[in-house]
Amino acid sequence: MTATLTTPADAVDTPAHRDGNVLRWLGGYTASMIGDSVYYIALSWAAVRTGTPSQAGVVMAVSAVPRAVLMLGGGVIADRFGPRRVVIISDTVRCAAVLAVAGLLFLTGPGLWPLAVLALVFGTVDAVFLPAVGALPARVTSRGQLARVQGMRGLGIRFASVVGGPLGGLAVAVGGAAAAFTFAGLLIAVSVPLLISVRLRELPVGDGTGERAGAADGAEDTAVFGAACGGAGGAAGADEGMAGGGERVVGEGGGRVVCRGGAAGGREMAGEGGKQVGRRGGAARGGRVGRRGGRAGGGQVVGEGDRRVGRRGGRVGAVAGSGEPVAGGGAVGPGGAAWQDLVVGLRYIRRHRVLAPLMLAIALGDLGFVGPLNVGLTLLADERGWGASGMGWVLAGFGVGAGAASLLLAVRGRVPHAGHVMVYACLGGAVAIGALAFVPGVLAAVGVALLIGLLAGLSGALCGALLQTQADPAYLGRVTAVASLVSLGFAPLSMPLSAAAIGAWGTGPVFVVSAAVCGLGGVVALCARNLRRAELPT
Repeated sequence: MTATLTTPADAVDTPAHRDGNVLRWLGGYTASMIGDSVYYIALSWAAVRTGTPSQAGVVMAVSAVPRAVLMLGGGVIADRFGPRRVVIISDTVRCAAVLAVAGLLFLTGPGLWPLAVLALVFGTVDAVFLPAVGALPARVTSRGQLARVQGMRGLGIRFASVVGGPLGGLAVAVGGAAAAFTFAGLLIAVSVPLLISVRLRELPVGDGTGERAGAADGAEDTAVFGAACGGAGGAAGADEGMAGGGERVVGEGGGRVVCRGGAAGGREMAGEGGKQVGRRGGAARGGRVGRRGGRAGGGQVVGEGDRRVGRRGGRVGAVAGSGEPVAGGGAVGPGGAAWQDLVVGLRYIRRHRVLAPLMLAIALGDLGFVGPLNVGLTLLADERGWGASGMGWVLAGFGVGAGAASLLLAVRGRVPHAGHVMVYACLGGAVAIGALAFVPGVLAAVGVALLIGLLAGLSGALCGALLQTQADPAYLGRVTAVASLVSLGFAPLSMPLSAAAIGAWGTGPVFVVSAAVCGLGGVVALCARNLRRAELPT
């Protein structure tokens, strides 16, 4: 098994656009996204050519269902085993599945069953891949560069959407669906060695404790009481237990925990009468000192009863089986139940003073945005007689605006008063969405779409940057899973509802209602004091 390359947490803060490590990650991510675009074109083409339109729709839906259902579990897996390892394995599985179906299509005639199985496998693996790839940026660069990385990632997504479609269409035209699947698999394969070469940064002191600014009061009480024990050694009681007066406690009958695997930092921890004494003064509530709750990323857990105990500012030296550092801090524990890890992650989001309203704002923004800018735009172009070319120009205007927003963030690296800018961009974008249904011609629609792309792209990029910088790395897999579930699972449900509503009431009222939903997300952010005042790190 390949060992994970790591760099110290206090390494020089190299600008992300000059950091070879970040550029390798971005290259692998972009290649994988282009491969995804080509794959979906190949899958839809092969399904339509093989079966009826309804059957083709079922094949495409097969991929979406497991992705939505399993997304939260994928976030738990990413946090348990490390995002880098999960991304590499899932990308390899995606590549192998696509190339296997390509080979099958070369040898035999196309059939619906192989396509349905491929869609099922791809969607299932995507449920793990998406949370892991969302958690990875926080481990490849410093916190001060995360905003710039978010902008670079947005540029990669825009580039993949622009070139992926034509490349997929060209591959289908030249060699049919089999050639397109082969091309998609090769693009995904290119990303694997690039991701393998990415070095992870060590978690800075304090990460994994749940104590980042904005975390709920008392969240640290569920953190792991541990310390780095060198290499692949376990994490044990980090410091000597101290009584309220600062005395060292060595009581009779007390349990004893030492750091295994040798290395600095594993002082003995003793209790009196089976009672654990914590660093914060006084005895922790009930329970003996022992290994309760399994492991935290490969380190032993010093627990009390069924609850993990933490200390302020502590560091968890958790190491996965392959040597990859895994964020600990009570966030996950391979010895515990995955369901408990999921509940802990959801509780962390709910109690976080920035992430909780941010998630609600993202959900409302996506629900109001997806319908009008997908099926709604098609129906609007048909109603106004703009035709397919006119709709294409409107979409191009939106893409240019969104790309400009990502470029702005990538170049500047930091937007002052990020919370306020995100709020006002969201509100301005909502107004522009409502206005799109009332513009007189194509040129005006292109201009409004450009404004929508700029404002929505800026608010979306800032939401992503705030999510990356506010969330503890130990929870980023689950935090990303929740955000992705809203965007990829719930928001698409608004498309059939938007189409039915437009058929009943017309484009104008539906676009206005959608704009109101988007605007409500901005109002939520505006009313959340901590989110409104949130800043990106320098």
